[in-house]
Amino acid sequence: MAARRGPTFRRRELGKELKRLRDKKGMSAKDAAAHIESSESKLTRVESGMNQLPRVRDLEELLELYGVTDPIDRDLLLTLHRDSLSGDWYRPYRNVMPSGTTMYVGLESDALTMHAWHSQVIFGLLQTERYARALFTTAKPVEERTSEFVDESVALRMERKAVLKGSDPVELRVILDEAALRRMIGGPDIMREQYAEIEKVASLDHVTVQIIPLAHVTFRANANFVLLGFAEGLDPVVMEDGAHVMTVTDKKHEVAKYTRRFDAMRDGALPPARTAEFLHRLAREIDNH
Repeated sequence: MAARRGPTFRRRELGKELKRLRDKKGMSAKDAAAHIESSESKLTRVESGMNQLPRVRDLEELLELYGVTDPIDRDLLLTLHRDSLSGDWYRPYRNVMPSGTTMYVGLESDALTMHAWHSQVIFGLLQTERYARALFTTAKPVEERTSEFVDESVALRMERKAVLKGSDPVELRVILDEAALRRMIGGPDIMREQYAEIEKVASLDHVTVQIIPLAHVTFRANANFVLLGFAEGLDPVVMEDGAHVMTVTDKKHEVAKYTRRFDAMRDGALPPARTAEFLHRLAREIDNH
């Protein structure tokens, strides 16, 4: 598969290289930021890939400061910077995206593989529009959200499902706890439709869905998370979906920790061939009640 490198990934690559150059120079972020008349916090966010470096002149001055004089190296970084300024497809939805979500959604579009664990609600890329709307609508009065917020949040979630389509879709593997499937969202009709959607998506060659029954004595991670894998040479990342904030990191020990957790749950879950049967049983239970 060819590497996917959208604006978010290029911002991340540029930021990592700038931090490497600054560390090599033995300079603090505070001093480097002062050189371009910026703040330490802004430069730190650039180095983490969270923010763009808006002016090409700032990059040129940093390269001079760090002693990058080779024309080829400079051109590569200037090109990377230019490409990082391209508009992200999710820009119209930024006002409804919680902290940390923008980087994750951008990287999600670049990923070749995705391994996800969800224990409380259905994983977002498997959700139907009605299920997603019911989730956001239920939270609306509690979180003091507007109807526009609900509409835009649902639209964003549905557009993100595009990574499962096309000629080069992401290879997705999802593990769901039975509790997420049993939690009634929106009503019986919505849940039956949701079960059918999971079965349909799981039938795709590039998608695998497994379920951990409540009765299984096996390891379950406390928090939802997603591991994103990219083309060779590009570091994988892990996203942990906390109660109030989404964190994204490519630290090797964190990626390794969550990979172990995912592998343990994969081994403790029902085999993929039993997913449809399990979903049919849940649908029958709803009908019987």
